[in-house]
Amino acid sequence: MNIKIADLEFEPLITAEEIQNRIKEIAAELNADYKDKTPIIVGVLNGCFMFMADLVRHVNVPCETAFTKLSSYHGGTTSSRKISHDVELMVDIANRHVIVVEDIVDTGNTLDYFVDRLKERKPASVTVVALLLKPEAVEYSVEELQHVAFQIPNEFVVGYGLDYMELGRNLDGIYKRVV
Repeated sequence: MNIKIADLEFEPLITAEEIQNRIKEIAAELNADYKDKTPIIVGVLNGCFMFMADLVRHVNVPCETAFTKLSSYHGGTTSSRKISHDVELMVDIANRHVIVVEDIVDTGNTLDYFVDRLKERKPASVTVVALLLKPEAVEYSVEELQHVAFQIPNEFVVGYGLDYMELGRNLDGIYKRVV
């Protein structure tokens, strides 16, 4: 069933059930990877909030959580390539294992920027988990991107934390723009 958000129409792309199944698989991988470690899971707001909450529910190793806020979309349907770092990560990550949780990676510009900033703070390791990856749009390859829930076409999407004009974050599935 298609939906309308503001002035755009969207159609279903990934169901809530598919998302939840994939989250359980990624959590199992993280549980194995960090079996004898205590990682800090860092969410990139605003888009990651639903994904990170559901993911952390299935991570059974001891872990901490923290958030930062970065953006490059600024309300539109394409990346402006201008990164806003609105909320700084306020936790010491030196010698810590950091798992970054991202909603979507398209060009990779924002993720590349953030991983570089993290590395300056001398963590033991950095791994990135992304809900969505648009392989056709990638311009910056980030080797730390180790876990991707879904690869999608280079189309604008909303739902499950992702928005259009701050709307649509509350949808339990992912929807793509009808062109």
